[in-house]
Amino acid sequence: MKSIVIKDAKILGGAPADILIRDGLIAEVGHGLSGDETVGARGLVALPGLVDLHTHLREPGREDAETVETGTRAAALGGYTAVHAMANTEPVADTAGVVEQVWRLGQEAGRCDVRPVGAVTVGLGGERLAELGAMADSAARVRVFSDDGRCVSDAVLMRRALEYVKAFDGVVAQHAQEPRLTEGAQMNEGAVSGRLGLTGWPAVAEEAIIARDCLLAAHVGSRLHVCHLSTQGSVEIVRWAKSKGWDVTAEVTPHHLLLTDDLVEDSPVGSYNPIYKVNPPLRTHADVRALREALADGTIDCVATDHAPHPVEDKETEWAAAAMGMIGLETALSVVQEAMVETGLLDWAGVAERMSCAPARIGRLEGHGRPIEAGAPANITLYDPSARAEVDPAGYASKSRNTPYQGRTLPGRVVATFLRGRPTVLDGKLT
Repeated sequence: MKSIVIKDAKILGGAPADILIRDGLIAEVGHGLSGDETVGARGLVALPGLVDLHTHLREPGREDAETVETGTRAAALGGYTAVHAMANTEPVADTAGVVEQVWRLGQEAGRCDVRPVGAVTVGLGGERLAELGAMADSAARVRVFSDDGRCVSDAVLMRRALEYVKAFDGVVAQHAQEPRLTEGAQMNEGAVSGRLGLTGWPAVAEEAIIARDCLLAAHVGSRLHVCHLSTQGSVEIVRWAKSKGWDVTAEVTPHHLLLTDDLVEDSPVGSYNPIYKVNPPLRTHADVRALREALADGTIDCVATDHAPHPVEDKETEWAAAAMGMIGLETALSVVQEAMVETGLLDWAGVAERMSCAPARIGRLEGHGRPIEAGAPANITLYDPSARAEVDPAGYASKSRNTPYQGRTLPGRVVATFLRGRPTVLDGKLT
């Protein structure tokens, strides 16, 4: 592999420096460095390669929406060097065989590392535990387990899962949604849902599960991760759990940091547009403020995309019949810049912690989320924060187009992504 020198990059937004890459590692960081090839990075921010804890790649079973190949292409364009692929595929990733299949597809695609997430229960059915130990011991080395898309609502089963994963330092990532409180729910319960006549999705449905699971995790001494936190009350519960010293972590999606439920009623694309239908639902301005503040102060550990691709026919239909979910890999860093950096809540070092270091640490993903320093794997993202462009999903690498940002101008542009020293993206294009 030829050596590459990245010239004049602002590491974590600091003073410009050169980064010399050799044999997949960062060989040196300094000034006046030279290599076989040079990548100019004047004005660009260098970040550790981004890591996503929550990506739906849909393969196997729903290749009409996304594949490991197309999803990892989108991830690379978004600055990601590793993603965790959620288990709600068809068949469900609840055995060693299925998670190894997903892991090998990621290796073959080669755009970023794919770490499968194993299901907590067989078939996501919520009745009996899946083969957690076998998935952990498999070639995929699963460490995150989740029935995402469904809640592990049985408290006894959740306790057993938390106990089981302790044996191999795993973590249960809970989709916090009390099913009885959200039957038929269509959007956030509040003034907007009342005016639109849509069945409301109460905040307490999320908060009740989070409170229960924090207590369970503390009781058994295990690790709990809360998926896609969306309410002010959820923030307070996680903050309380952390104040007790319990091993609880949480994530927030980019769209919950920027978008609110009033878009369902009044948006540039009209009311009742299913592009804004997502699980958990978009919440209020007060919730968004609380989420931003919690991400800034570390109560929420990381940003996770919950990239949820769907084919056109599943989204472009009447609201009640439309699938829930939004794609987000190719816009995540731009949304975080707008919501967190341009508001002064985070600097670029903070972005690196929450979009690379923390998710790698929670997922026990070796080789990712490391500082940009000599000896570390050369997983690097180069980002131009001064760029601005209108979102046009027609040019996306993802197979799906269900972005809520179409036509919106977002800041920033991923210029290059390096996976162990190999460029997967250069000048904003896949290599």
